[in-house]
Amino acid sequence: MDEETQRLDAPQPLDTLTRRAGRWLARSAAPAERHTTAVVADPYDRVAWRDVYAQSAALRELAAQLLTRHAYAPDLLADVFLCAYQAAPRLRDRAVMAPSHLLHHQVVAALTQSPDFAALHRDTAGDAYAAALAVLAQSSALRGLLERSREARERSGRADQARQRAEAAAADVGEALRQAAEAAGGQGEVPAPAVAAVRRAVEAAEAAEDEARREDGAAAQAMAAAVPGIRSAARTAASAAAEAVRQEAALMRAWGVEAGETERMPFDERARLAERLRSGRLAAWADLIGRFRQMAAGERARRVEHATGELVGVTLGDDLSRVIPSELAVLGVPELRAVFAARYAAGELMLYDSRGEQNTGKGAIVACVDTSHSMYAEGPGGITREAWSKACALALLDQARQAGRDFVGILFSAADKLQVFRFPAGRPAPVTEVLDFAETFLGGGTDFQRPLGTAAKILEEEFDDASRARGDIVLITDDACEVSENWTRAWNAVKRRLDFRLFGIAVATPDTATATATGSVLESLCDNLRTVDDLTDVHTTADLFRVI
Repeated sequence: MDEETQRLDAPQPLDTLTRRAGRWLARSAAPAERHTTAVVADPYDRVAWRDVYAQSAALRELAAQLLTRHAYAPDLLADVFLCAYQAAPRLRDRAVMAPSHLLHHQVVAALTQSPDFAALHRDTAGDAYAAALAVLAQSSALRGLLERSREARERSGRADQARQRAEAAAADVGEALRQAAEAAGGQGEVPAPAVAAVRRAVEAAEAAEDEARREDGAAAQAMAAAVPGIRSAARTAASAAAEAVRQEAALMRAWGVEAGETERMPFDERARLAERLRSGRLAAWADLIGRFRQMAAGERARRVEHATGELVGVTLGDDLSRVIPSELAVLGVPELRAVFAARYAAGELMLYDSRGEQNTGKGAIVACVDTSHSMYAEGPGGITREAWSKACALALLDQARQAGRDFVGILFSAADKLQVFRFPAGRPAPVTEVLDFAETFLGGGTDFQRPLGTAAKILEEEFDDASRARGDIVLITDDACEVSENWTRAWNAVKRRLDFRLFGIAVATPDTATATATGSVLESLCDNLRTVDDLTDVHTTADLFRVI
């Protein structure tokens, strides 16, 4: 033992020893708090994450996959979820993060700063399901990010371990001082062995602190080198998440599922619905269905009570909204105002006369949709006739809901194949039932008598039960068939009694001209018959939604 060491290890007053090791006392008494989550979150946000993680097998599977690359993968997924879920995500200061989790901080910071994050956040804030979907949509980018940042993660892990060893060494100094105080007794003089023990603890703490600084520096360098890749991956991840959330929201809207309805759904139910919408028979035609519904909504918005329609001349009356300009000019002459008032009282003002379409339907809307084998064929633009007809029928369902009218969907083909879906106005239309209606396809031949007879019977029951007449039947088909004379007489009789209308939509086929020609079955049955030549043009039936 050299002279300096002997001097340091000689008996010393307790206060002198305490001053020499004082800086380690503060560290051992209150080690700095190190957080493992980058996003500041309250208990409710944490509960939201735990609940969605417990309910989503896909999230748990993703966490298990990422654990093979990163020991703290669940913490990273929680941070990514929270920054999407919270209304105003706030990041912790880097200084209070555990070195092992600094990568999380960098990833979340890059995500929130990416150009697509704002658009993503508008759809996910406060919606645990959408935020979870955003996490899953980023899975590929997160895997690549963790793979490319392996060195930074390893360096951060070593820095974390070195920092823990430094804190343990500082705690050892505190323990050595406590034992030295006990050995000093009431004399205040610490024996040489206790002094030596304190010295060794201090030297170990200094060495551990030096190692921690070196590891922190190496980790910082590795992280700085990884930052460009992290930012690039974060941009890719945010873009993929925004697109996935946007597509699912558009799919829900196309099928008439409102945002408030999905937010009230249990997670599993919403996940099953989303999967069904993505993988169902008509999933590829969701855009067409959405355009039809938007077009129908637009036609409803164009309706104005007492609309004048097409100008056809001048008439007499007292409707001030249709007074011609020359009559209004009379009001500019004080002496003639009394004359104007007298003519107004007598209903003799000159008015623009017009002819408009009347919205007379009051009873149920019944859509008879042909699902015979030929409707499965592709039409223009690769769109099947079935997809077009179902899109039109779903728009009619919206029409009925908006007008407070019952809606009945009748799917038909051959005489022995018919299925009825009822959507009363007095209760919500569950999206699962709407999907059942849209996805059912019967196949086979074509028969008009049974579906039209069923539609008339439904309107007759409504008339008898609720005294509602003037219903509307819409027949959507790509074919024609014969009807018997007896059936035609019965049809005409019930039609006169119930005062309903039959609209026909003939989907274009090589035989359409014959099927819709003057004197054909379709032409004689329908009050209003139109032919659709371009299945991609939803506006070919726009006027239908103004008069039904």
